[in-house]
Amino acid sequence: MIRKICCGAALLFSLGNAYAQGVYMPRNIKQAYAKGTRSPDGKPGKWYWQNTATYDIHITAAPPSQVIKGTETIVYHNQSRDTLKTLVIRLIDNIHKPQASRSNYAGKQTLSAGFTVDTFTLNGKAQAFNNDVGTVAPVRLGATPLLPGDSVQLYVTWHYELPLQSGREGMIDTTTQYLAYFYPRVAVYDDYNGWDMIEHTDRTEFYNDFNNYRLSVTVPRNYVVWSTGTLENAAAVLQPAVAERLRQSFTTDSVLHIATQQMVNDKAVTAQNDQNTWIWTAHNVSDLAVGISNTYIWDGASAVVDSATMRRASMQAAYRSTAEDFHHSVAFGQFALTWFSHHWPGVAYPFPKMTAFQGFADMEYPMMVNDGTVNDLRFAQLLQDHEMAHTYFPFYMGINETRYAYMDEGWATTLEYLIGIAEFGQQKADDFYKTFRVKRYISDNSTEEDMPIISMSNQVSGMGYGSNAYGKPSMAYLSLKDLLGDALFRKGLHAYMDRWHGKHPIPWDFFYSLNNATGQDLSWFWNNWFFSYNYIDLAVASVHTSAKQTVVVVHNTGGFAIPFDVILTNATGSTKTYHQTPAVWKANQQQATITLPTGQVKEVTLENGIYLDATPADNTWKP
Repeated sequence: MIRKICCGAALLFSLGNAYAQGVYMPRNIKQAYAKGTRSPDGKPGKWYWQNTATYDIHITAAPPSQVIKGTETIVYHNQSRDTLKTLVIRLIDNIHKPQASRSNYAGKQTLSAGFTVDTFTLNGKAQAFNNDVGTVAPVRLGATPLLPGDSVQLYVTWHYELPLQSGREGMIDTTTQYLAYFYPRVAVYDDYNGWDMIEHTDRTEFYNDFNNYRLSVTVPRNYVVWSTGTLENAAAVLQPAVAERLRQSFTTDSVLHIATQQMVNDKAVTAQNDQNTWIWTAHNVSDLAVGISNTYIWDGASAVVDSATMRRASMQAAYRSTAEDFHHSVAFGQFALTWFSHHWPGVAYPFPKMTAFQGFADMEYPMMVNDGTVNDLRFAQLLQDHEMAHTYFPFYMGINETRYAYMDEGWATTLEYLIGIAEFGQQKADDFYKTFRVKRYISDNSTEEDMPIISMSNQVSGMGYGSNAYGKPSMAYLSLKDLLGDALFRKGLHAYMDRWHGKHPIPWDFFYSLNNATGQDLSWFWNNWFFSYNYIDLAVASVHTSAKQTVVVVHNTGGFAIPFDVILTNATGSTKTYHQTPAVWKANQQQATITLPTGQVKEVTLENGIYLDATPADNTWKP
């Protein structure tokens, strides 16, 4: 025993020294690497594991009633090497309880009584369940702990009331509901923190295991159900012509009107039973969401997402006929599915379908987005692009969004910008990115805005969260793309995604995967962008120009290793532009000396592009 402890201590000491030369690593993360669940080469370690479950869920809904009733059977598999004496149940919609911890003010219409668990059994034995809880509910397993490699069966019945004011979930109107986080689930138990016990406070997002689901949704006649997953009984719940149009939409580029307003008015969409039960299945996904309406119209088409196999993915939209932007949703989505699959990230869309549902949340869910309607078609497209980009981060890559929001929001912001260039051109994409993603961060001089990106997302303020989750990490990823060049950046990104899709990567897995795949030690870059209090501010310190060359000394006042252009203007007004990648900051992150083969210049300007400068007045030199 003493020998084992000493060896373990030696290994931790060795790892600590190695990481000290690279990037900071908290103690719990060091332990994961020491145990071999994660590896310094960026790959899952020899002893990597993650738990999973199979859910069989049945819910009933009957708008305008806000009450949702549910039953579920969960088979939870302990694939860890630990004996679990407790299960942790997540009840995310308890955020609507008046007494819940939350990040922001909650109006009366966002409040409800939350979940009431009516029945809770473990392996067939009834167990009392304490409903006086927030979004996290520990359950003791008593005399029969869950051993490594074993499983436990839960049976749960519950009911809850949808909030009247719809956000990520709730009543869209009296005829339409959006259900998210609507079922009790087993929280994540992972290799670096154990049980995920962080309360959901309605700002940071979610962390879920990859599970298999069967979902049955019973609703009155004329109500259509859209959900994550594959509809298994279309012929039973849809009228034959509608079911046929839905089937045709899976293989055509043309947008089909699966259910028009006239069909909705004529009650010619669903089977005319008193109630219909819609059955959906989804495999190896992290969550489910559901939209229900008897007034929404329905469009569909598909797009080729894998050119090697010619696999198609369905793109659907459900919306009020008065929402002009949503009439374009399927076409917007077809372009996004194809572009994301073939360009950036350049990974074939991994799911069978995507549905755009008109709501209020501007929020992503596996295979669904819930977006508000807007008057500006360009903004509507970018909004939908952003939420669809989340397919890859966090739904393909099982990101812990609660702790590391920059691992998904930063990437969705980056993909939104890159696809925007293809859709609207470089200038419009740049203008939108600067105005919507960077300007607020640059114009705010508070220390909150300069908190290191690596800061845990659930611990920073609202302003700091916005910068750290969206704009700053996106600029870091784009700077890395500029530093490495597209080919090497793609190689590194794909290595990371190949290794960690369907798993739970953390920031260090990303850092080490990129180091390993690119063959470069990028620690200086990770430290500069993710572990610093830097901001964006360059300045021309001095210029020495002769007949043959110009030497420009640039101060990096803010500290971030950004790319920039040096623009030289001669006496006639002619200009030459010299692009500088972030590599100029590798040796000295405070100052760079740049020698350019253009002499006798009359003006030198630094142009940062989308990386807005905090003090642009000192970016120009004139003699």
